[in-house]
Amino acid sequence: MYNCKKFVIIAIDTVGEMRSLAKFFKSKEFYDFCNTVFGKLPVPIDVIDQNGTLLYINKAFCDFLGKTEEEFLGQIVTHVEKTSRFLDTLESRQAEIAWKHTFSNGRDAIVHRIPVIDDDGSLSGGFGMILFEDISAMQEVIDRYKVLDKELRLYKSTIARLNSAKYTLSNIIGNSTAIINCKGKVKKIARVNLNVLIFGESGVGKELFAHSIHNESNRNDQPFVGINCSAIPENLIEAELFGYEEGSFTGAKKGGNIGKFQLANGGTIFLDEIGEMPLHMQAKLLRVLQEREVQPIGSKTPVKIDVRVVCATHRNIKEMVERGEFREDLYYRLNVLTLEIPPLRERKTDIPDLVDKFLGEFYKETGIYRRMPENCMAILANYNWPGNVRELRNIVEKVSVNAEEVDITEEDFPSYMLKQTGKSNNIVANMSEESGLKQILDSVEKEVIIKTLKECNNNKSEVAKKLNIPRASLYRKIEEYELEL
Repeated sequence: MYNCKKFVIIAIDTVGEMRSLAKFFKSKEFYDFCNTVFGKLPVPIDVIDQNGTLLYINKAFCDFLGKTEEEFLGQIVTHVEKTSRFLDTLESRQAEIAWKHTFSNGRDAIVHRIPVIDDDGSLSGGFGMILFEDISAMQEVIDRYKVLDKELRLYKSTIARLNSAKYTLSNIIGNSTAIINCKGKVKKIARVNLNVLIFGESGVGKELFAHSIHNESNRNDQPFVGINCSAIPENLIEAELFGYEEGSFTGAKKGGNIGKFQLANGGTIFLDEIGEMPLHMQAKLLRVLQEREVQPIGSKTPVKIDVRVVCATHRNIKEMVERGEFREDLYYRLNVLTLEIPPLRERKTDIPDLVDKFLGEFYKETGIYRRMPENCMAILANYNWPGNVRELRNIVEKVSVNAEEVDITEEDFPSYMLKQTGKSNNIVANMSEESGLKQILDSVEKEVIIKTLKECNNNKSEVAKKLNIPRASLYRKIEEYELEL
């Protein structure tokens, strides 16, 4: 059924006093209205009243049937087109959409027959049109649709493959009780489609656990899209997350760009370092989580999405909420399921397995074979690991390069590690005879930076402020001393 008031509202307003649609259908105003709207359309269209009398037929329909307008107007539709089912449609008041029909001239077509019902339930007439003038035209559309559908599925498959979770639980090395418990919790979390917040210090491997949650879930054949909130400039993060339309801002890519949320549709989006997200973006993210839709920049039309959100942070979000640095409503929306990854210093029994893995990867990449003797493994076990697993990998690679023989020695380790593990009493004692003042000062400076980074939980702004140096200088020294954060 079709509400014709919407269809002829402009004409109704023009007529003004005509309240009955049935009366309006038989007026010259209605004929003029139809002729203005449909007269030059290449689509065959006709209109009948409640008795089946043809009130309007456009030129395209006349040409299709091979007759003139005068032969149709004022006639009962079945008198001039004996095969018509229009009177059956009026009687049943049920629209016939995309029906195959053979006309009396032998031509096949796909047609719509739609009864027009007024707001009071009375029958006012009917509206008909030919969707395809022959079956072959419809078949062409079907074939094109099949091609487009095949291409769309191919593109979706490619996107899912390019944006896939690389790591599974098997990539998380360790047999400590803490890690075994974390792996068990991942399997439980993966079963339900709820938001997850992963806590852990920098370098513990939060990304590996996020990948594993996706791969253990029923979304594992869908995209996994990750974004580091601290690595995107504040003025670009909205465009990265939600996308944008062409010309929506200066520098916008031609054709626009799809956002990370849309790329992840059907799968999982991983928002790493969520604690670094600006407050104004937190409000927009909250709306996305509540409404399950995103609105690209410059677009007036929201896009529905089905995405599981996994977030990670090394910061204490609850304290940030208390300081007004993080929205409380967003915190509770994200903090549905939590996973806390223990630091390496609390699971040192995993160090030997991790070292074996890193040495194996080093050999595979460089062809250089190295072994970690017991005395060197003791240095690793006694170190506090402020940079966690990431720092351990860095140290293993560093000593593997420094070593002259297959077996790594204590001399291959950085001085700050030897000092902390009791292998050296002080920096000066650890210097060789050739060491000068600069080397001593560099070592002191490096240890101070490492210690302050740990105290400030790797917050570089706080470190720079505490050491009273510009942030740019701090970044340069971190790079110079090859510090892994």
